[in-house]
Amino acid sequence: MEDADLVEMRGSELRRVTLHGPGDFEGMRKAGRLAAATLDHVTPFVKPGVTTAELDRICHEFTLEHGAIPAPLNYAPPGHTPFPKATCTSVNHVVCHGIPGDKKLRDGDIVNIDVTVILDGWHGDTSRMFIAGKAGVQARKLVDTTYDAMMLGIQQVKPGNTTGDIGHAIQVFAEGQRFSVVEVNCEHGIGKDFHTAPTILPMVNVGVPDVHVLSDGWTAVTRDKKLSAQFEHTVGVTETGVEIFTESPKGWSKPPYM
Repeated sequence: MEDADLVEMRGSELRRVTLHGPGDFEGMRKAGRLAAATLDHVTPFVKPGVTTAELDRICHEFTLEHGAIPAPLNYAPPGHTPFPKATCTSVNHVVCHGIPGDKKLRDGDIVNIDVTVILDGWHGDTSRMFIAGKAGVQARKLVDTTYDAMMLGIQQVKPGNTTGDIGHAIQVFAEGQRFSVVEVNCEHGIGKDFHTAPTILPMVNVGVPDVHVLSDGWTAVTRDKKLSAQFEHTVGVTETGVEIFTESPKGWSKPPYM
């Protein structure tokens, strides 16, 4: 969940995030709509037997066809090797930043597809959970809980509230469903830059919150190998509350989508 207009307190440090005007919001609306449309476009292809590399190719081509470029491709923050693909595809116990590859999805797999497009200089970032085939009871509950936790967090995005209010709403709800919230990887502010302040903790695990990063330097997995899920919207803080820039044009908010 990205927000554009909050003030964050971390210990004794007060950090003001970037403030955006109406023109900036319009740029982010367009980028957000394209990111959401990209996930709508790939939805029918998420099924048992498809590889995450194929899903990545479909998203990449759609992004280019609509005049944008994928932000993750060759993205290299300090201390990281360049990310080699256009999307992050995180399957089952992968928490985030999964690198698309040739392994095929199996019946019952859950997968997060995370897309960020750059359109006219503005970033649109969103991710959704998908289910290949028929998910088990626990996986279904995890996906539903994670979506509901995100929406409860978004309800707290308004002038006068803090990022702590957002995180508290997410954590209380997720833990009330006997899940845990990842405390290392987090979401972020966004705009013309890919990652800015503030940060929010939105990833939800079946087991413990602990995460391990694989040797590729990117793929974060749960230490206990249990399932993890996340949903992600780009939002902007308005005078009266919040605007979601990455709502699905087809109304596909959470699975089952079709």
